[in-house]
Amino acid sequence: MHRPGKAPRPSHPGRVTVIGGGFAGLTAAITAAEAGAAVTLYEAHATLGGRARTADAPYRTNEGPHALYNGGPHWSWLKQRGLLQPVAPVRPAEAVRFRFHRDGTLRRTPPLGLLRLARKSPELAPVDADFTTWATRTVGARGARAAAHYIAVALFHHDPGSLSARFVQERLHRAAALPPEAHYPVGGWGALIDRMAARAWDLGVRIETDARVGELPGAAEGPVVVATSLAAARRLLGDDTLDWPSGRTALLDLALTARRADPFVVSDLDAPGWLERFSDDADSALSPVGEQLFQGHFPIAPHESKAAGIARAEALLDAGFPGWRERTTWRREALAAGRTGAVDLPGTTWRDRPAIDRGHGVYLAGDQTAAPGVLSEVAFNSAMEAASLSLTALKLARLDVYRA
Repeated sequence: MHRPGKAPRPSHPGRVTVIGGGFAGLTAAITAAEAGAAVTLYEAHATLGGRARTADAPYRTNEGPHALYNGGPHWSWLKQRGLLQPVAPVRPAEAVRFRFHRDGTLRRTPPLGLLRLARKSPELAPVDADFTTWATRTVGARGARAAAHYIAVALFHHDPGSLSARFVQERLHRAAALPPEAHYPVGGWGALIDRMAARAWDLGVRIETDARVGELPGAAEGPVVVATSLAAARRLLGDDTLDWPSGRTALLDLALTARRADPFVVSDLDAPGWLERFSDDADSALSPVGEQLFQGHFPIAPHESKAAGIARAEALLDAGFPGWRERTTWRREALAAGRTGAVDLPGTTWRDRPAIDRGHGVYLAGDQTAAPGVLSEVAFNSAMEAASLSLTALKLARLDVYRA
């Protein structure tokens, strides 16, 4: 265990230092170690995972809903290393139990305009216009509003319609794909993190937990990958330019006694909000026998309280889960502020976010950096780029990374 302060000097020259033991940090550490670099990873908490941690039993919740999209680059990377399995897809029986809260009523189908819009290629959406303006011209105001609220599942933002049309449409196109791209690591994301950590150990990565780093090692000690939240990176690097818009979301975890008639998903199309069941026959270890674990997120504006988001969650529960209060066996509420990934305003793209290369052998990785992708793909792509730049600095083999 290390006290806060300067990172201990590596045991030999040419070592890559990774600060942060979440998904991005472990990806960077594994990638660098596979190429022959010596790697030390420092994690401030007692356990690895960052926002990908999974709570201990009996209710194994993630920090907000998490999913792996099988259309992303991290899917094949994890699969090639035997780190992916087991994962649970959205099964057909569950897909037919989607419900949409629209005009105050629970419905089985979304508006036609939403479906039409979801099929359109993201390349058709302009970067400079906001999503609502472009989508209204494309499918009308009703479909545009429903689509903006539906895609809150992948944005965690209180006003998706105000964001860049290209940014939102990319996520809508992916989130509404059929068959669904979303898959869920069995046992929660913590199980995936455990497999990644074991891979890192096998490669010789030195992992230090309870090790809060307050100062970067010197440039002569080797490259450094800062794989923390953007706010933490800003403090560590003393760089006020490390800033980018994110979301603010009320999170609700709920365990209910099982009821076969319950929906699998309830998407609120009247306002941004999403409730989803995470425990099922494919992953029964997430909650006790006879109970079902639900997780929801309800984006809130900067001036709104967490209580306002939870009130919307309870209203959606009233609509979709009769008698849910009497069936509740466990409950947890939280607020995620600036911890839900980057959102791009009109006129900006991922290329405008804080650059990965910070100069002097320091590289940034995380989900608010200048890297492409949806949800965790941003963290993965930035980690791969940061590892590649670190290896180049050490004059080791350069990696082929996605630079679209």
